[in-house]
Amino acid sequence: MTDSQIPVLEAIDAARAGNSPERWPEKIPVRDRVALLLDPGSWVEDGLLANSASEGLPADGVLTGVGTVHGRTVAVIAHDFAVKAGSWGELTVEKQIRILERADRDLLPVFYLVDSAGGRLTDQFGFFHGSRGASRIFQLQVALSGRVPQICCLHGPSAAGGAYMPAFTDWVGMVNGNASMYLASPRVAEMVTGEKTTLEEMGGAMMHASISGCGDEVFDSDWEAIAAARHLLSYLPDDWRTRPAEVEARQPARLDWPANLIPEEQNGGYDVRDVIDRLADADSFFEIKARWATEIVVGFARLDGSVVGVVANQPSVRSGAIFVDSADKAARFISMCDAYNIPLLFLQDVPGFMVGVAIERQGIIRHGAKMVTAMASAEVPKVAVVLRKAYAAGFYAMCAPGFEPRATLALPGATIAPMSPEASTNAIYARKIEAIEDDNEREQFVAEKVAEQSADADLLNVASRLIVDAVVEPGDLRTELVRRFHAAQGWSRSANRRHHVISPV
Repeated sequence: MTDSQIPVLEAIDAARAGNSPERWPEKIPVRDRVALLLDPGSWVEDGLLANSASEGLPADGVLTGVGTVHGRTVAVIAHDFAVKAGSWGELTVEKQIRILERADRDLLPVFYLVDSAGGRLTDQFGFFHGSRGASRIFQLQVALSGRVPQICCLHGPSAAGGAYMPAFTDWVGMVNGNASMYLASPRVAEMVTGEKTTLEEMGGAMMHASISGCGDEVFDSDWEAIAAARHLLSYLPDDWRTRPAEVEARQPARLDWPANLIPEEQNGGYDVRDVIDRLADADSFFEIKARWATEIVVGFARLDGSVVGVVANQPSVRSGAIFVDSADKAARFISMCDAYNIPLLFLQDVPGFMVGVAIERQGIIRHGAKMVTAMASAEVPKVAVVLRKAYAAGFYAMCAPGFEPRATLALPGATIAPMSPEASTNAIYARKIEAIEDDNEREQFVAEKVAEQSADADLLNVASRLIVDAVVEPGDLRTELVRRFHAAQGWSRSANRRHHVISPV
């Protein structure tokens, strides 16, 4: 070893050692996070010596490179919270741009291990202004959206403009108590608006997972978030040109179907996850945004070893009606499935879109249109199942026959109608009902008309008009779905169809 080599080797050792993470005992050091994410021995790092001439800035606060997850090559961006709180300077940004450009060129899935206080204000001309500034990162993220999976584990802050990095990804897992997303800190917010708040209240993990919808799931530790991210990739293809890998089929966790699993009473609540457990391969349901807009359930599952996307109304929450947030939640998930060639299963038990002054002012029509547009635009095979009821425009949004599902199935006793029999009776005969003075006579008249309306919505009547393709006994539904999706495996996209982005909610 020559004397001229020693400084370089020392710089490499210093960069790999990094700064001490002891001030954050609850956090896993960044290189350990990368080791948890990737298959052993697969990490190939770029830009290790970035800013090595500056003291205290090992790797300039971000690790970038490639490795494998389940043997699949992926690109990685991992912020080092021990180096100036993971803040971005000129070379921090340049490293991230370069790895995203490689992901764009080679079509590599991207994992983001985010823990950054935002732009380094002492280097603002480096990270903010130019064509190789932070805006280029976001340009590349949008260019990659819908072309390769982008998966984010948020371990700490994601502040100011940097908060958009997680927002442009397909999934965000947040570590409770550490992770946060915000455009301005509570101190800045108070200066601008006079509002006093806390970081957790304004941008914490639970808030984003349950109220804003910016987070997909909350975890108690770094390693749990990373484990979930690795698992999520198993449901996704490498890029938009390929399809998710199949695995060995497993029987559902539950093989029984109790008579009261779906109550006969139209408004009776039940957990649609109990239905999913009887259709999907055991332990294969990976729910997305489980804490937000809970009147609809979306997620990936395996059906006889193949990945499907599930969109299901949740009767145990607000009767499963579609609200503004649940329409957005469904729209984004449907777009994600279509982008990554994942067939869609719609489980319908929907009274319709929510109505009323407040919901109209929130733009339910506009948000509902987003859901319908996403569903109608999806070219992947779609199968719809009416579990109990499908009313009004909710039936449309959940993939009615006019939107070309491969099949519309129904369980015995299901009903499909523009309104519930009670609602349609009141709409048609409101004045006549009001004019009947005798209580018994009015009650009898209403009962007769409800019976008439119920006959129109009767499943035999609906099936005889080819509105449903098959009536399936509950115990046979999984087998029927496996056959239907298997028969659709030869599907292909329109010749001129290009990829589409997965729009933020």
